[in-house]
Amino acid sequence: MLFTPAQRRFLNWAALGLAVGVLVWLLAPVLTPFAIGAGLAYALHPPVEKLVAYRVPRLLAVALVEICALVAVAALALLVVPILSKELPLLREQLPLLVERINGALSPWLTQMGINVALDLVTLKAFVLKYLDANWDESFAAALVSVRIGGSILLTVIGYVVLIPVVLFFLLANWPEYMARLVNLVPPRLRGSVAEFVAECDTVLGQYLRGQLLVMLLMAAFYSVGLALFGFELAVPVGVFTGLAIFVPYVGFSIGLILALLAGALQFGGWYGPVAVFVVYGIGQVVEGLFLTPKMVGGRIGMSTITVIFALFAFGHLFGFVGVLLALPMSALISVVAARLRASYAKSSLYVG
Repeated sequence: MLFTPAQRRFLNWAALGLAVGVLVWLLAPVLTPFAIGAGLAYALHPPVEKLVAYRVPRLLAVALVEICALVAVAALALLVVPILSKELPLLREQLPLLVERINGALSPWLTQMGINVALDLVTLKAFVLKYLDANWDESFAAALVSVRIGGSILLTVIGYVVLIPVVLFFLLANWPEYMARLVNLVPPRLRGSVAEFVAECDTVLGQYLRGQLLVMLLMAAFYSVGLALFGFELAVPVGVFTGLAIFVPYVGFSIGLILALLAGALQFGGWYGPVAVFVVYGIGQVVEGLFLTPKMVGGRIGMSTITVIFALFAFGHLFGFVGVLLALPMSALISVVAARLRASYAKSSLYVG
C-alpha cells in the first residue's frame, strides 16, 4: 500500500512523537528535576533578560534572580513555622476540651434522633499526649529511625534540592542559546507557523503568571488585614500563606482555611474564631472568584470554573501534586492548541463538505 507524501509526513511525525513519549515515560523519575528547573527558568528568564538589557553581566543577573527566587521560596516555607510553633502547644491543651464541648453539645441532640454516639475522651487525651507532647528527644530519635528506613527518599529529596537550583542556573545562563537550538530543530518550512504558535502560547502563559501573581498578593494582604481586624495573633502568617497558596486552586485555599479555623478555635476557644474566619474567607472567596480572578486570570486564558476543576482532577490523577501545580498553565496551552484545531476543522472538507 502506497502512502501519499502528506500521509508519510504524518506517520513520521507520529512515530517520532511516540518515541519521545515512551522515552519521557521511561525516564520520568530522572527528568522530573530537569522539568521543574525548565519551568522555573521559563518563569524567571524575563527579569534576567531585563537586567541584561541594563548592561548587567548575564551570570550576575542569573545569580541575583535565582537568589531572590530561593529566598522567596524559603520565606514561604518559613511562614508555616510560627503557625506550628504557636498552634501545636495550644492544640495539645485545647483539643480535648474542644472535643468534650462538642460531645456535650451533640450527644443529646443525636440521642433524640435515635443515634447513640459518644466520643472516647480518655483515648483521645492519651492520643494527644502521645503525639503532641513536646518531647524533643523522642521526636529526634524517631526522626533518625525514619531517616534510616527511608534513606532513599531522603537522598531523593536532597538531590532535588541541590539539582533543581543547579539546573535552573545553567538554563538561565544559556537561555538564548538553548532557544536558538530548539528553533533550528524545526523544519524551515514550518518555522513561521511554529513561531506564531509559540508566541501565542507565551502570551497566554505570561498573562496567566502576571495575573495570578497579582491576585495572590492582593489576597494575601486581604486575608492578613481581615484576620488582624478580628484580633488573630497569627493573622499575618496565616493570611500570607493562604494568599500565596491559592496558586494551587481550591487546594491551597482549603489548607489556608483549615489553618485559620484551627488558629481561631485554639486562640478564642468559642465560636468567635470560626465565625470570624468564615466571614473573612467568605468575603475573600467572593472578591477573588467574582472580581479578581475573572478579570486578571480567567478572562485572559478563557477557562470556565468547570474546566478548571476538571483540569485539576485530571492533571492531579496523571502527575500527582506537580500535576495540580501545572494544571492551569498546561490547560491554557491546551486551549491554544484546541482553538487552532477547531479553526482547522472548521475549514476542512470534513466540516465544510
